[in-house]
Amino acid sequence: MDIAKQLLGVLFPIIAVFIVGLIILTTSRIALCIWKRDRVKKSNGLKTILISGLRMDVVTLCYLLILPSLLTCLLTGFEAISGVWLIILRIWFVAGLWLLVYMEISTPTFIEEYDVRPNRFFVEYLIYPKEVMSMLWTGYKLELFLGFVVTLLTLYFGWMFSGVIVSDISSPAWYWRLPLGLVAVALCVLGARSSFGHRGINPSMIAFSNDNLMNDFTLNSTYSVLYAIKLMKTEEDSSKYYPKMEHDKVMDLIQKSTHVEQSQYTHQELPTLVRRPASYKGKPKNIVILLQESLGSRFVGGLGGLPLTPNLDEIIKESWYFTRLYATGTRSIRGIEAVTSGFSPTPANAVVKLPKGQQDFYTIAQTLYHNGYHTQFIYGGESHFDNMKGYCLGNGFTDIQDLPTFIKPQFVGSWGVCDEDLYEKAHQQFTELNKSDKPFFSFVFTTTNHSPFEYPEGKIEPYNSPAATRENTVKYSDFAFGEFIKQAKASDYWDNTIFVVVADHDSRVSGDQSIPADYFKIPAIIFGGGVEAKQDDRIASQIDLPPTLLSLAGIDNFGPMIGHDLTQDIETSKLRAMMQFHNTFAWMNNDNQAVVFQANKPVETYQYDTQTHDLNPMTLPQDIIDMANANALWGSLAYKNDYYHWGKVKQAM
Repeated sequence: MDIAKQLLGVLFPIIAVFIVGLIILTTSRIALCIWKRDRVKKSNGLKTILISGLRMDVVTLCYLLILPSLLTCLLTGFEAISGVWLIILRIWFVAGLWLLVYMEISTPTFIEEYDVRPNRFFVEYLIYPKEVMSMLWTGYKLELFLGFVVTLLTLYFGWMFSGVIVSDISSPAWYWRLPLGLVAVALCVLGARSSFGHRGINPSMIAFSNDNLMNDFTLNSTYSVLYAIKLMKTEEDSSKYYPKMEHDKVMDLIQKSTHVEQSQYTHQELPTLVRRPASYKGKPKNIVILLQESLGSRFVGGLGGLPLTPNLDEIIKESWYFTRLYATGTRSIRGIEAVTSGFSPTPANAVVKLPKGQQDFYTIAQTLYHNGYHTQFIYGGESHFDNMKGYCLGNGFTDIQDLPTFIKPQFVGSWGVCDEDLYEKAHQQFTELNKSDKPFFSFVFTTTNHSPFEYPEGKIEPYNSPAATRENTVKYSDFAFGEFIKQAKASDYWDNTIFVVVADHDSRVSGDQSIPADYFKIPAIIFGGGVEAKQDDRIASQIDLPPTLLSLAGIDNFGPMIGHDLTQDIETSKLRAMMQFHNTFAWMNNDNQAVVFQANKPVETYQYDTQTHDLNPMTLPQDIIDMANANALWGSLAYKNDYYHWGKVKQAM
């Protein structure tokens, strides 16, 4: 080490930390590859992962060391400040090494939940420390303990290591300090850009696989999170990622994709604004959306899934239910966006959290309130989470019933009251609201089926062990739903209320394909209010539910939604589902022909096999690709141009 210090002089600490950082990140990447070796082998990507991963680690470490490189060259050797700077430098090194280590230690747990490295979700959850810390303390004590131990060890050994590498380093003569510092900075900048081209490196430049996790393996988690923070400062636009298309062509194809005659679209400022008469012509009915947390079809026995939902299976027999309805995304706010506003998914955050989504953004609550409805959101947790409260109050909901309004609930977990308490509150609210002359719309969102999977003891016979599993919370949630149905059927509001049970998304979305379509299939079950029992095998999307519910309730739909009113006979060629998986957008038609757009990559076309869930490469006609492309671009275009602005909709009435 002494020889190295003599040769490298003032740059020795910088180079030492750089090498240690590479060792940490490479070791973590190799461990991840061993853990997911089947997927690594299937992608034939080990060599690419290791080489591109090393490149991205160099990028990360160069960003970390740019400023220390310059200041160490300039300040080391000045007696008045050198000692102070070396202490600051040690703190910088220790903090940087801790960040690298901690993010890698956190990665396996995050991958288990989201099948990607830590990204924007990791950052967004930090905004809600109360809920997140409660969840972690309840369900992830081992992970918290390991994180605490690793933190202590990293801080201790990092401090010791930093003391060794900064001691007895020689500084150059004063006239060499600035030139040496500029050379060090230039090398760091070059390493950080990792390119001589116009643009520096970004994740899409090293993506090589249809498996998103394998592409993420080429990154490190520190870079992944910091890059997500950078993107969060801007509202991501689909046109940055997917093939470009002329504005007029997008408008034309979107209008043609709906079941409304194109000649009826007459509002140039709001190109999808149209009036759709309701199929039901009687007295307006109440609408209740029961949004189920993380309930994929694979957990619903009546839809061919696990035998966990006997009560839901029973209600299916007397319901209009869909066997091929797909979620638009993988997060709750994406599901909320779809079922309340019928808005198409985009690579940006859901409108629930975007600036233009906070006020005068179209939702069916706007239409229903305008038609004399009481509009309500019922949630068992703190409704400020994920900005749900702000979104609702700014867009047509007038009544928020969340955790502070529950009186002596029987069970409160990390995310709020249990589903029994939630449904009891809902039943009480519906009973009271039904006494009024005005109809009501209530959006009810469950919480139990979310990690760390907490629920009251003694309510169910566990499906598996330990008690805190996804399967057991699904079973408990179904038990609570069954108790609610007993009350609702005996109530005065049952006959004049349209209910829909629909999931926000499946639980953990994972897989080695461009889009794991089987993990997007969710239950959608409409019942009550004289709804005819039938099985519907048409492909459908969450965005089709809002216009369908309005039609069933007897409310003419004058709005910008492009979803289908499924009470109508829709041309088979127009049936489709849309799925957003991080920056990947998929569009699939009724023949299970899928078009997939990945960020800055050529379009991919497939035939989806519903039995094996494989996406088999297939050449598709250009008109299908164009329609998918228009839908991939539509959401961002509509958001940017205020095509969902409620004030403009009202002006056009």
